[in-house]
Amino acid sequence: MHVVDALRRNQFPVQDEADQVADYLRTHDLSGVILVAHSKGGLAGKLVMTGPEGGRIRGMLAIATPFGGSRYARLLPGRVLRAFSPDDPSIVALSRELDVNARIVSVYATFDPHIPEGSELPGAKNVVLETGGHFRVLAHPRVMAELAALAE
Repeated sequence: MHVVDALRRNQFPVQDEADQVADYLRTHDLSGVILVAHSKGGLAGKLVMTGPEGGRIRGMLAIATPFGGSRYARLLPGRVLRAFSPDDPSIVALSRELDVNARIVSVYATFDPHIPEGSELPGAKNVVLETGGHFRVLAHPRVMAELAALAE
């Protein structure tokens, strides 16, 4: 197991985080990787999957990821958070990258106060948990079960 410590509190723009993950994969010469990402981390992970290091990634478990953005982003302070607007060019561009979706498992709650639109990703395996919350889903047993299935 590897942890990309450079991401720390996940406060960088998505592109910067994707670059850090790609650099980590390259530096450690990793392949057959399964990414596990929460929220914005899933956007960074998908971005890595669409780039030059994408072949190193076997799959990704994305938990509560705003693949379609969040309508609340327009109201948030700071450029990094406003980038989650559904009409932000980076969200729109990433939504057009469909080829990697089949390698993604998107797990999310029936209601997420941060992402009221949900985390459904066309072409991915979508797993809706009968719970609510943006962080609570991390402790749901189904998350580990989906990770184990992805690792098989």
